[in-house]
Amino acid sequence: MSITAQDWSLVCHLDSDGKGSVAIITREGNGFVVKQLSSGAASGLDSVYRPLFLGISNDDKPVIMSAENKAVTTPEQLPADAFPIYSYRDPKTDYVWFVSDGEQKTGNDALNCGATGSPIIIFGHDNTGKAELVKLICMGRGHHVITYVEPCEQHPELPSRAFVSNLLDGSICVVANDPGDSANYLNIIETINLCEPDKEDDSSMVVPNNAFPHGQVYSPRTGKIYSFNNGYATIAVIDPASCAIEARIEMKVSSNLLLSPDERFLIGKGADRKSDAEHVMGRLSVVDIDKGQVVTKLDLPDAYPSVYRFSPDGTRLYVTTAATGKGVQHDNLNIDTLYVYDAEVLPELKLLREVKVGVADCGRRPIAFDEQGQFVFIPNPTDATVTIIDSVNDTVVDTVAVGDGPTSEINFSFWRGDVFGA
Repeated sequence: MSITAQDWSLVCHLDSDGKGSVAIITREGNGFVVKQLSSGAASGLDSVYRPLFLGISNDDKPVIMSAENKAVTTPEQLPADAFPIYSYRDPKTDYVWFVSDGEQKTGNDALNCGATGSPIIIFGHDNTGKAELVKLICMGRGHHVITYVEPCEQHPELPSRAFVSNLLDGSICVVANDPGDSANYLNIIETINLCEPDKEDDSSMVVPNNAFPHGQVYSPRTGKIYSFNNGYATIAVIDPASCAIEARIEMKVSSNLLLSPDERFLIGKGADRKSDAEHVMGRLSVVDIDKGQVVTKLDLPDAYPSVYRFSPDGTRLYVTTAATGKGVQHDNLNIDTLYVYDAEVLPELKLLREVKVGVADCGRRPIAFDEQGQFVFIPNPTDATVTIIDSVNDTVVDTVAVGDGPTSEINFSFWRGDVFGA
C-alpha cells in the first residue's frame, strides 16, 4: 500500500522483569523506523521512591518525575527502573491525569497519601512543551478509573466533574473540574459509596466493601455514569449531578466496561476460569442501556479478551488476546490473535475477521491508534515487536522490533497526544 507522511510517533515502554526501556516508532517514506532511547542505570531507590516515567519530550528525551520531591526532568538516559502508570487525558483542559495504584496489597501510596489511599497526579504543558505538575490529589485505595463529565447539548445542566473509582475501597471520588470554580477546582467534593449491603457478609453499608469497581463510562445520550462493580457483577447507574445511584444492572463474567460509539450500549469483557480446569472461556457481553439488561453474550473458547477499543471512526471493535490461567488452561490459550467485530450492527457481535499478530504471554495487551485513524498498533510483548495494521481492511502492514528479547509487558505512552488508545 502507499504510505504518506503524517506527524505522529508511537512511544512504547518495555518492561523486562523490572528493567525498562523505550522505543519510538515513526513513519519514514513507505515504511516505519524504530528509535531506541538510551537507557541508563537504575536509580537504586526503594520501590516507593522510584522515578515515574511520564512520556517523551519534544526532542525525544524521557520525561520523568521524582517520586520524592515531584521535580520533572528530561535526562539524556532513561533510568532502568523508571516505571509507567496508566493515564487519562482530560478533553477539556488537555491535562494528563496519571493514576497510581499504590502498594499491591494495601492500595496505599505511603509516600504521598499515607495509609489513606493512592493519588492521581495531574500534569499540563507550558508553551514550550515542558511538563508542569498541576496537582497531586489523594484518592481512595487501589487502582483508579477516571470518567470526565461535561455539560452537553442533551444535558446542559450537568456540572464539570471527574469521577475517580477506588478499587479496594468500593467507592468513587467526585472531583470538581471547572477551572472557573476557583474555590472547588480539582478538589474532592463528594465520595459515592458503591456498597450493596445484601452482598456483604454483615449487610452493612460500609467503605471499604466488596464492590471492586473496575470499569466506568459516561453516556452523554443518557446523562448517566455507568460503574461496573466487579465484586458484585453489577453496573451501578449514577446521576452525575446528584451523585445518586439510580439503578443496578446485572452483568456476570466481566471485568471491565466500554461505551459504544452511539452511546447506547455497554460492552463488558471477561473470562470464566472456574468451570473447566483445562479451558478458559472468554466472554463479551452487550448491555442495552435503554432496556437496562444484557442483550448479547458471546463466548470465546480458549481466549482471554485482554483490551478492547472501538476504532476512531466507530465502525469496528478491536479485541486483543493475552494470557491468563495456569497449567493446561494456559497452554490451550490463543495468545496471538486480534478479533475484529462490526460495531455498526450492535447489539449483535458480528465477527469480521481474526488477524494473526505476535504473541502476548502476559495479562495485558493494549491498543493504540494514530490520530488520523489510519493505523492500529498491537504490541506483542513475548516477541518484543509491534504489529501495525491498516485500519481500512484490517490487514497487517508491518511488524517492527522494539526490543532485543522477550518482555513481560509493553505499554504505550499518550503523553504528546498524537496517538491514543489504551
